[in-house]
Amino acid sequence: MKNEKIVNAGNGYIMLLVLFVVIGITIWRIVETENPLWMIMFIPIILIIRGFFIVNPNESKVLVLFGAYKGTINKNGFFWANPFYTRQRISLRARNFDSDRVKVNDKNGNPILINVILVWRVLDTYKAAFDVDNYEAFVKIQTDAAVRKLAGSYSYDNFDDEMQEITLRSGMDEVNTALEHEITERLAIAGIEVLEARIGYLAYAPEIASAMLKRQQAEAIVAARKKIVEGAVSMVDDALTQLSNEDIIEFDDDKKATMVSNLMVVLCSDKDATPVINTGTLNS
Repeated sequence: MKNEKIVNAGNGYIMLLVLFVVIGITIWRIVETENPLWMIMFIPIILIIRGFFIVNPNESKVLVLFGAYKGTINKNGFFWANPFYTRQRISLRARNFDSDRVKVNDKNGNPILINVILVWRVLDTYKAAFDVDNYEAFVKIQTDAAVRKLAGSYSYDNFDDEMQEITLRSGMDEVNTALEHEITERLAIAGIEVLEARIGYLAYAPEIASAMLKRQQAEAIVAARKKIVEGAVSMVDDALTQLSNEDIIEFDDDKKATMVSNLMVVLCSDKDATPVINTGTLNS
């Protein structure tokens, strides 16, 4: 397998001066001698013109002579080279690729929608030009394949496996690093350098999105209720302790149970409590 070979081309401005001289001499000889044979000089003139080309900043020209790779010119400027060279333009600029949202299954088999934002550029022009058929299409297809493989390696979240630390939703840094590594390996054959790869969109597929939203809401409610109960227990314990320590009231087991029940109802209820005045005793 060959690699990129950087070569230099002739100065285009010098060859442009040569071209003007040849054209001037040809026209002068045709007028001076009136010999039509001097018209044959237009053949080398056309060949000289064919050898001119321009390389813009952050671009390159891959030179091929009758099927043989001769090198790559990556300097910008006005050049002249063998007129029989075929010159393929390859951009060296960084490019963005925002993939389509694809439906894939995560590690648990849940259908999700995901896409990736990729920043890439050509690093080896020989590989980009000759090791793959179309390097731009190659980038798109291999990125899509990498995203599908990544999605199948992680769960969307840890609903089904609470021990799962890294998920697509919570472990973005680790997941993006794994994605970048996977895409880099796939695109190396085409001489492509991956500058950045990250997940741009992530969501459940529409057919399960509603059910999963209810599940998330239920878990949030349970977590909130658990926190409320923990706080209420602490407050009830503090209240009973202070009342006993300050000898405000003596509690037997029944009174404690009634007090705890009333306080827990007041503290844990999601509605305002309605007070009831008891003019007798707690046991009446």
